[in-house]
Amino acid sequence: MTASQTPTIAEELRGAGLRVTAARVALLEIVRSGGHLGAEAIASGVRDRVGHISVQAVYEALHALTAAGLVRRIEPAGSPALYEGRIGDNHHHLVCRSCGIVVDVDCAVGEVPCLTASEAHGFAIDEAEVIYWGLCPGCSTTST
Repeated sequence: MTASQTPTIAEELRGAGLRVTAARVALLEIVRSGGHLGAEAIASGVRDRVGHISVQAVYEALHALTAAGLVRRIEPAGSPALYEGRIGDNHHHLVCRSCGIVVDVDCAVGEVPCLTASEAHGFAIDEAEVIYWGLCPGCSTTST
């Protein structure tokens, strides 16, 4: 692979020290193409591509991929964990209180970690996670 080439998913998995399997490749492809997905939706997509896989196996793979930094896990209050393929840029999220849709939003203001804590308590802060709540355009027009 030359410097100008994007690594394949298999190369990314190997580079993260993970075993390359058809299920992991399919899972990573689905997460990267699907926005913000729950484990059940991811499992369904993997099954469509490679056949049977248990939800437990999907959770285990998601845990490994999250720990390796290949996917990001977000947990909006009152919702199951969601996974996304947009990593490494410390972006934030908009969540609709009515339909639950989740949308990426770039950093609030400034450079990483985007927000300055009023007190760091000695921490070396390197990331801020912000979730904005409200009504999406579709839900706000139906509620008026």
